[in-house]
Order: sequence, then C-alpha cells, then structure tokens
Amino acid sequence: MATVRTTSALASLARDAGAEPRLRIGSMARGLVGSEILKIAAEMRARAAAGKPVCDLTVGDFNPRLYPIPERLSAAVQGALAAGETNYPPANGLPDLRRAVARFYERELGLSYPIESILICSGARPIVFCAYAAVCDPGDRVVFPVPSWNNNHYVHLVGGVEVPVPCSPEHRFLPTGDALARALPGARLVCLNSPLNPTGTAFRREELAAVSAAIVEENAGRERRGERPLYLLYDHIYWMLCFGDTEHATPPELEPEMARYTIFVDGISKAFAATGLRVGWAVGPADVVERMSAILGHVGAWAPRAEQVGTVALLDDAKAIAEFHAVFLAKLQQSLELLHSGLQGLKARGLPVDSIQSMGAIYLSARVHPFGRRTPDGQTLATNEDVRRYLLEAASIGAVPFQAFGRVENDGWFRLSAGAVSRADIEAALPRLEAALAALV
Repeated sequence: MATVRTTSALASLARDAGAEPRLRIGSMARGLVGSEILKIAAEMRARAAAGKPVCDLTVGDFNPRLYPIPERLSAAVQGALAAGETNYPPANGLPDLRRAVARFYERELGLSYPIESILICSGARPIVFCAYAAVCDPGDRVVFPVPSWNNNHYVHLVGGVEVPVPCSPEHRFLPTGDALARALPGARLVCLNSPLNPTGTAFRREELAAVSAAIVEENAGRERRGERPLYLLYDHIYWMLCFGDTEHATPPELEPEMARYTIFVDGISKAFAATGLRVGWAVGPADVVERMSAILGHVGAWAPRAEQVGTVALLDDAKAIAEFHAVFLAKLQQSLELLHSGLQGLKARGLPVDSIQSMGAIYLSARVHPFGRRTPDGQTLATNEDVRRYLLEAASIGAVPFQAFGRVENDGWFRLSAGAVSRADIEAALPRLEAALAALV
C-alpha cells in the first residue's frame, strides 16, 4: 500500500534543498541574478499592501486608471473573444497580424519588409531572448551600453561574454559612435535601445547614422574575410513615445545595408499602454527571424490569439492611433516635465539634485546625490542604495538606481518612471523630497 504523506510533510520536503543545494541546480540557473527592478517593484507592492503611501516612480508600467488602452484595441480584443478566437495561434503569429505589422512599418517608418521577416511574440522579452539565442554561441562577445535594460542577464542566459560600454550624463547616457566602434571587432551582437530605458534619452539621427556606418564597415570587412557577421539588436519599443523635437530614426532608414543586420524589437506594450496584453514583434533579416521562430516554437511564448486579432484592427487604424497618442503623449510629457522642472527647482534652491530632460519613453534620469550627509537618525548616506532607502522612508518616493541597469558608479543617478503616477502624486511628492533633503546634516 502506497505511503500517504500529509500536506505538511510534503510542504517540508518541497522546501528541503538537502545537504548540497548547489548540486540540485544547473550552473546557468545557479549563476543567474534575479531582476533588480522586479525586486524593488515587489517592495513597492508590499509597502502599498501594508497601507503605507508611496509615490511609485519605479515601475516601467502604466496605471490603467490613468492610462487606459485605446478604445479601438479594447473593443477589437473583446470582439475577438466573443467570436471564439481562443485557440492556439500559429507559432510565428497570425498571418493577418504579420501583414499588419508590415503595413504599419511601411506607413509610419518608411520601411518595407516581407512577411517572412516578421515574428509575433508574447511581448518584447521573448524577442530579445530569441534574438540572442539565434545568433550567439557560448563565448560570443555582446556589446551593450550601460546603463541599459537587462542585457547583462541575457548574455548570461546564452553563455556569452559581456562587453559593456560605459556612458556618461554628458552624452545623455548614450554611447558615442567612436566608443561603440572600438568595441565592434570580434563582437557578434550589439544591443541598442532608443528611446532608452532607463534614461528617457534618445539617439539623434546623426549619432545613429555614425553607429550604423561603423557596423556596415565592420561587416564589409568580415564578408571579405569569410567571417560571421555582426548583428544589431535595435530595441525601439518606445519609438512612438518621442517628445518635443525628438525624431525617431532607424538604422535601415539611414543605411539601407543595415536591413541585413538589424533585428527590431517592438510591440504594443509601451506605445499603447498595453503591457498586460502581451503582443510584441520582431522585424529583421528573414533567415534570422526564421530561426528565432523555431526557438519560439519550442518555448511557446506566443501572443494570445484574441489580442493578436485586436492588434490587427489597431495597427490598420491610423486615425485611432493618432487620436490616442494626441492625449496619451501629452499626458505623459506633462508628468515627466513636472518631475524635471520640480527637480530643477530644488537644484536652484541649493539641494543636491539634478535631472536630464526626457526625450521619450516614460522615464526621467534624475540625480539625487547627498553623499556624506547624515540622516536625522544618524546614518551617513554613502551609496545609491542608501539614498534609495532614505527617499522611500523619509519622502515616500520609490526610485530605481542605475545600478539596476549595469552602472557601477555610486553617483546618485536614478530612473524615475511616470507611467503609474498622476500629476497630483508628483506634486505631492516634490515637497516631501525637499523636506527629506533639507533634513540632512
């Protein structure tokens, strides 16, 4: 007769890692560092659940009460569900959506791609992973700027070698063409994001043109020598969220030869406040995209069918998109400008803060640098983490230090996200920040 174990006994066994816990886990998973951003976001949720107020500027997401998705998208998804669009989609995406993405890119970006160059995924993250896995072998060098989002973790997942390119506030935390060009020899993949998470800054056309020209030149030499090409993973998930005179550009637009080497990361998550609907896409060289599709087929990270049907309706409706963005962009820009002007006001009053005006996305680069000063309870602020915790406890403000994006310097730079807070939240938080900084000695 089989032994029946009690629920408590099974729970105890499930928690028991044994005498040698390291032997139970593979080396890749054992060495993988969890997302620092998600860790901080969990801390914010726990604080809110405990009834503690917080101006949460940490999360790269949207409060749906402040930023609802487009009506056109909502109605189309609900209509697809009502029509029974609930079974598996094709592994590479519904053909209607792949064709809609092609039409969308031609209409809005002037880029003409065949349907075999387009892959639909459940948001942008599977695209990033599939691109890494499709072109990188263990030991391959991957070039990326710091700060930037999660490239170090994806390099670890494929067993690559990190080649970080440190970026400075003097260059808006973006890599210069010269700095990138020096890192290209021997590299397999370059990863760029514009507008940039975490900084809210973006490449200017001439800057991206210089990067594209360097990659084309590098690949021309490799082709002559019979070597593997260098690819560019160009994450422009925020490209529709550009402010003021910021003009988004793409490598193939500036250097047509880049169409052979550029893998785009895109989707509806950020541009339409639809992070939970999980519809993203890759656009790139057909042979690379075909291999990415094969990887995705085994992972199964497909976008839900009804959401794919709804996205077709949205992308084909230029009028609905324009009307949505007229309100959405203005609201985002106002919040980011309120944060920037508020910090600049504190700076003018002699407090240790600074910021770089946002060019796009939902982020502001903010510097809070009261290093060497003591809190009212006697703690000396020495690191970004010290400052982060002080802001949370003394001013009820949540921020993400640039260390979460690969930057090593403890110089006070933080990402502030405006997607989950109202203008009233920001207006209430700024005096709390001023009071917290004024209380330092």
